[in-house]
Amino acid sequence: MKYLTIGNGIAGTTAALNIRKFDANGEITIITEEDLPLYSRIRLTEYLTGSIDEKKLLLYDNLWYERNRITLITNSKVTSIDAGKKLISLDGNAPIPYDKLLVATGSRVSVPSLRGVNKKGIFTLRTIAEARRIKEYAENVVSIVILGGGVLGLEIGNSLRNIGKAVSFVEYFPRLLPRQLDVEGSRIFREKLESHGFHFILDAKADEVLGNDTMEGLMLLDGRSVRGQMLILSTGIIPEISLFRNTGIALGRGVPVNDRMETGLPDVYAAGDTVEYHGEVYGMWSAAEKQGEVAGINMAGGNTTYTGTTPSHTITVAGIEVLSAGEIDIDCKLPSLVYKDKEKGIYRKIVIRDNCIAGCILCGDTTGRKEVVAAIKESRPVKDMREFFGRLNLIWMQPQE
Repeated sequence: MKYLTIGNGIAGTTAALNIRKFDANGEITIITEEDLPLYSRIRLTEYLTGSIDEKKLLLYDNLWYERNRITLITNSKVTSIDAGKKLISLDGNAPIPYDKLLVATGSRVSVPSLRGVNKKGIFTLRTIAEARRIKEYAENVVSIVILGGGVLGLEIGNSLRNIGKAVSFVEYFPRLLPRQLDVEGSRIFREKLESHGFHFILDAKADEVLGNDTMEGLMLLDGRSVRGQMLILSTGIIPEISLFRNTGIALGRGVPVNDRMETGLPDVYAAGDTVEYHGEVYGMWSAAEKQGEVAGINMAGGNTTYTGTTPSHTITVAGIEVLSAGEIDIDCKLPSLVYKDKEKGIYRKIVIRDNCIAGCILCGDTTGRKEVVAAIKESRPVKDMREFFGRLNLIWMQPQE
């Protein structure tokens, strides 16, 4: 049996590992455009500061692939899939046959339609290659603009501040972490960061990159401008589904998959940021890992299903940790248990749906995180958690009308 995986991120590599567990003799090949084995994309912001080198990023080295008899082909781009002939085409090389194929090509940054967006000094961060370019360019600049106040944008900006750069954040939404925090939690988080010297411009739409051939600043739609010699776009992700565009299957935001991670093509599976599962594109490491596991088991003849992943995000900026999980009820339409200390930058919110724990926001103090996340995953009744929540000084809040 010939197993072929396109993409060497956590989804593709986890799939290969699980194939090997179920099939000791099959041929497993992973093809990637990148020049490294599996590495931690989550730690790329640490790499920007110089606190870790590329070797520390690696999760598996070449010896691991040899031990598991997995062939890793780097620096190679797959250009098309012929599902009828069970072949994939490589740019400039002979086609490669397969019996089972997994597409785990991840995602790319959604680049906004700004005037001047192709000028020198503008970057995105998804890969080690992009991190290398950012790190090199940042050595010769003083001020940097981050477009996007989500998790990755804040982590990038915080890393660059830590190496002495002046950083300004521009966010389209009226609050930071719009997918992870409600209005009150975001306000407390922002004010605490501002007390550490962070500079935010919220509720702002970028219009034009200033400068001749090189980035010199960012003009906003309302006429304000933000000076900077470097612009980093952290403006959301788009699933990389180009390999499916001429295959005849219907596509959504991602490539739709069923519970077995099968696509609409025979013997072709997909996992990770590439996929859309029940209308959801997760864009989460934990989801990609689980999807890769399910895909690998089923490709090797097993029988297991994916049932979704509870959304969970953790970020630490300037020593302030934020955890959000499950349903965070941005509009405060559900009852909740809340504790807040604006001076210390602490905000805790436990969201209740049908008398069960549905989600949480823990900002500034993540005490009890394991218990809360477990309760969310199990939809545990509130009555079973009363004593625990009492120790967190939570107060019952009615939903807003």
